[in-house]
Amino acid sequence: MSNPNERIIMGIDPGTLIMGYGLIRVRGQKAELMAMGVIRLSKFENHYLRLKRIFDRVSGLIEEFKPDELAIEAPFFGKNVQSMLKLGRAQGVAMASALSYDIPITEYVPMRIKQAITGNGGASKEQVAGMVQRFLKIPEKDMPADLDATDGVAAALCHFFTTSIPMTGSNKGATKNWGDFVKQNPGRVKGLK
Repeated sequence: MSNPNERIIMGIDPGTLIMGYGLIRVRGQKAELMAMGVIRLSKFENHYLRLKRIFDRVSGLIEEFKPDELAIEAPFFGKNVQSMLKLGRAQGVAMASALSYDIPITEYVPMRIKQAITGNGGASKEQVAGMVQRFLKIPEKDMPADLDATDGVAAALCHFFTTSIPMTGSNKGATKNWGDFVKQNPGRVKGLK
């Protein structure tokens, strides 16, 4: 990290057909969007080729943006064991890519990410995308059609909120979730009541 007051956080929403990612630059207590998008994997019929594609694309993003930290959504438990196994492999390959660059990794369960972004652990993907858009002031024309991209940004923002001084609970008036943050910082977030 060249500037101690600046860091780049990469967020990943793992998937076996579509993997979302987002990168934010943090300066002090402010975050700005650097990039977001998805890695499409459905064109690869072979699961192992998908894993290679994940590794290559995540490595390419790391080379391009030089993130200091990686925040990744932890797989949630589902009924289909084979799907869970494949999702865990996809997450593991993304993590291995970051580890090959000595980037520290933090995992967040989906409910924790939703709670941090919207104040509601059961929020929909659309609600998460809306809050990501408002917080980062992303113009409507720049919003992706695929919500996996905003889920990737949400993982990065969750890490930012969790590791930033006002959010840690280490000072008086600390915030515990997005709702508290908005109430305590009315001038920092536009378009919210």
